[in-house]
Amino acid sequence: MLGRILVVDDELPIREMIGLALRRAGYECLEAADAERASAYLVEQPPDLVLLDWMLPGMSGIELARRIKQDRSTRELPIIMLTARGEEEDRVRGLEAGSDDYVTKPFSPRELVARIKAVLRRVAPMATDNLVEARGLRLDPSSHRITAEGVTVETGPTEFRLLHFFMTHPERVYSRCQLLDLVWGSNVYVEERTVDVHIRRLRKALEPVGCDQLIQTVRGTGYRLSVRD
Repeated sequence: MLGRILVVDDELPIREMIGLALRRAGYECLEAADAERASAYLVEQPPDLVLLDWMLPGMSGIELARRIKQDRSTRELPIIMLTARGEEEDRVRGLEAGSDDYVTKPFSPRELVARIKAVLRRVAPMATDNLVEARGLRLDPSSHRITAEGVTVETGPTEFRLLHFFMTHPERVYSRCQLLDLVWGSNVYVEERTVDVHIRRLRKALEPVGCDQLIQTVRGTGYRLSVRD
């Protein structure tokens, strides 16, 4: 099996359609019709990725995504939101709630499987285990830890990889398009606005240790990590 995917959607036909596509692609599939059952699966049979419908009975998909990202045991679990809400504001809300990608209904099973593979590639371990440092900030890929003056910095997997990239390429300015290619991968179906969302998350994570200003916005161009005083 390529991995275990948890599908959370209250519509049985959609769960069955997704489940069939995932099993044909080589994935194990768990199905839940609501947040309560999904939460039980997260403990009983932890998945490698969650496909999460926005509109669920009881607790919404957005609220469940927030809870997943707030729980230390599941905060690095990748989430793809499934929803009929296709407005930009809704997509941004989904990303800010912690989702790693956003798929608007209706979608093709083939595209969904491609997005799943892309997200799982993004959250794979970093290729190098070398410790990197910048202005008191230490990032250790082998243990997946970030510290500043001995204080641990908590980030999601995408923010970790984004910071790792910046720390290994300091003082260089990268556009959103370049960051998508170099950090997310050239075959990923995400919008440039996604970069802004993850930059905000990264700065918020670095703020308690006073390192948020290392990530600088270069107006009209993109972003860089500055190590200069």
